[in-house]
Amino acid sequence: MVRLFRSKIYLALFLMTSVLILGVMGYRILADYSWSEALYMTIITVTTVGFQEVRPLDTPTRLFTVILIISSVFIFAFAISVITEYILSRNSLQTLKKKKVKQQIDQLENHVIVCGFGRNGAQAVQRLQAYKRPFVIVERDREIIEKHEEEFLFVEGDANEDEILEEAGILKAQYLIAALPDDAANLFVVLTARQLNPGLNIISRASQISSVKKLELAGANKVIMPDKIGGDHMASLVVLPDLITFMDQLSMEEGEDTTNLEEVEIEDFRNQVDCNTLRDLDLRRKTGCTIIGYIKPDGTYIINPEADLPLQPKSKVIVLGRPEQIRKLNEMFHIQS
Repeated sequence: MVRLFRSKIYLALFLMTSVLILGVMGYRILADYSWSEALYMTIITVTTVGFQEVRPLDTPTRLFTVILIISSVFIFAFAISVITEYILSRNSLQTLKKKKVKQQIDQLENHVIVCGFGRNGAQAVQRLQAYKRPFVIVERDREIIEKHEEEFLFVEGDANEDEILEEAGILKAQYLIAALPDDAANLFVVLTARQLNPGLNIISRASQISSVKKLELAGANKVIMPDKIGGDHMASLVVLPDLITFMDQLSMEEGEDTTNLEEVEIEDFRNQVDCNTLRDLDLRRKTGCTIIGYIKPDGTYIINPEADLPLQPKSKVIVLGRPEQIRKLNEMFHIQS
């Protein structure tokens, strides 16, 4: 539809230009006007302002003027109608898009709100998309939104404002990622989000070390310093290149079904099999996956847990496997990853 309107606009502009050229050439040839006089006569004729003629017109020039007035009236009326229709339809399309996005956001539960679609925000979105986690992006740059609005759900506005976060569904969200480039802006986002949803898990980006403690005091559950992580990673590639490269292979690359690590809640297993220990799960034989970590209900991490480790409610296991093994695990136990 937008392309159709644009083609009409191009046609209207072409017709208007043609009328102006025709008028200038007609007065130049028929009345022997100079170029400036011909342009002047054309402008006052097509706009019907009624200024005085340069000099009296003869009969052929008067007939030409009548034709020019009639044709210009129709052409300019067509141009105005096309431009008006385009503006109204564009506003209507934007209204319909916003209404559709709002309906989609209203249906979300336990989703992730990503504040800021810069470099770090875009990387977070890619990872969430690969894990098929529902998310909403809060961004105030209109150009960025227009570029990606066909791919993702956007809420346009400042993430510091209560109304914008509420529009993004913060009351029903499970996580919020504050990925704005400015630490002060992230601090306000964390404060606002924590006030609106006390149970929300908040992950914030920080550029300065001095900002980490402030963000944690404001209510952030985790604070990430991308520059520090990048520097540590590069140094590790010098000290332990093969180990770090192997660890990178465990990380999920872009695309679907390429997960090597999975975090699974014990309840996902208890609903389908009787399991009191890790040995009872028998994941290695059933799926090929290996349990490399156990997370207690209090958040304590156990690396490479023993097979006879008792399983507690609300605990989790970290599972390692090839993509096809992870898929088999998810399908066998109906795990929503």
